Amino acid sequence: MMIREAPAVALPHVYDWKHVWKKRLIVWSRWLHIYLSMVSFAILFFFAVTGLTVNHIEWFTHQQKTFQYKGTMPRAWLRPADGKEVAKLEIVEQLRKAHGIKAALSDFRVDDAQCSVSFKGPGYTADTFIDRDAGSYEVTETRMGWGAIVNDLHKGRDTGPAWKLLIDLSAVLMTFVSVTGMALIFFLAKRRFSGLMAAGVGAVLGYVVYLVWVP
Repeated sequence: MMIREAPAVALPHVYDWKHVWKKRLIVWSRWLHIYLSMVSFAILFFFAVTGLTVNHIEWFTHQQKTFQYKGTMPRAWLRPADGKEVAKLEIVEQLRKAHGIKAALSDFRVDDAQCSVSFKGPGYTADTFIDRDAGSYEVTETRMGWGAIVNDLHKGRDTGPAWKLLIDLSAVLMTFVSVTGMALIFFLAKRRFSGLMAAGVGAVLGYVVYLVWVP
């Protein structure tokens, strides 16, 4: 008697969610790490290099140059006859136009005898003292060179809200680059232990330097 074998029954496919999740996480981590690194390369490179220049301000002290200018402006702006306040807007615009000042206004003070007006920007200051009775003024302009400019940009000093926002954005990008790099090391079985050890050594080294040598 001939015995027929029963046809093979296909077992239901078991969807391996763990494997799929792991694969997708690897792909996304690699994609984010590569493209975030490329998008942020220029700005992160800038902050890396200027981190060195900020630590060595003495390299750039010879670049500083100071200039002095004198001039006059209408007394009506300084002592209005109708008892109104000093014409601050007109004074600031006059100084900008006469001396090519582009930095942001940082301070405008008024007392009985004089007005003082200060402009500040990256690596730049312009301080003006105005005699309210005579209408004469003197501007002291200090240009500290490109070293001071990049250092102030690194620190966000006198750079305005747009640059401060860029600093915040670069910090966020650096965080994502670091996190995605750390995520990738967990999927490299042959490099996982050595990679985590290197990360640990770096963290401990930084803490030891702080603990032992920082006053």
